[in-house]
Amino acid sequence: MTIHNTAVISPSAKIAESVKIGPWSVIGENVEIGKNTEIASNVVIDGWTSIGENNKISPGAVIGTAPQDVKYDGARAYVKIGNGNTIREYVTINRATEPDTGTVVGDNNFFMAYTHIAHNCRVGNSVTMVNFSGLSGHSVLEDGCVLAGMVGIHQGARVGRLAMAGGLSKVVKDIPPFARVDGHPAKIYGLNTIGLARNNISASAIEKLKRAYKILFRSGMNTTQALKKIEKEIPLIDEIQYLLNFIRTSDRGICK
Repeated sequence: MTIHNTAVISPSAKIAESVKIGPWSVIGENVEIGKNTEIASNVVIDGWTSIGENNKISPGAVIGTAPQDVKYDGARAYVKIGNGNTIREYVTINRATEPDTGTVVGDNNFFMAYTHIAHNCRVGNSVTMVNFSGLSGHSVLEDGCVLAGMVGIHQGARVGRLAMAGGLSKVVKDIPPFARVDGHPAKIYGLNTIGLARNNISASAIEKLKRAYKILFRSGMNTTQALKKIEKEIPLIDEIQYLLNFIRTSDRGICK
């Protein structure tokens, strides 16, 4: 380990030998940190927090502190962070509210400065949150989605895989996978075609998704009618089936 002599680390913390910890950082007693993770100066990691391998945590980040929830009573709840994440300056990630539940972050995500992940959120893999974007409690970001600057996600809302929300968007309903939304409140403006291509979604699959989105949002049908028409007229490749399942399991309803 390379630990600055001003860092304050609980003897009970479990820290891999190859971890680097910068000056004035504070590591709590129930924290676990995996190998090759680098923690810069003035970082606070507290609570029942586990952080995997090869993460880079920038100055001023605060991870694992109590949720901003008046119902929280001090119960043991968790933050679990995977591998290869970049956590920039002043990012905040709160632990969960209910006993033995967790705020969970996957692998290879990029959280830019001042982003916030609230209690009980679920963040997948390869997600990007641009500066000042924030998640309210119990919200979900699926793999590969992008939140531009100052996007706000309502409590319990989901952002589907490879979806993108434009800057300053107010997201109060679920964003379907592969969609591009913008506005206050957010509305759908089409497919995230650039993101799909960058993630090796085939041209054939993109064409089928375009057809599905036209039926969903431009045909004048209600959602139930549109889903039935899609099932009847478009081959149920994995991306189409995933889209249908996402919409059918939406608790908040979807952006239109």
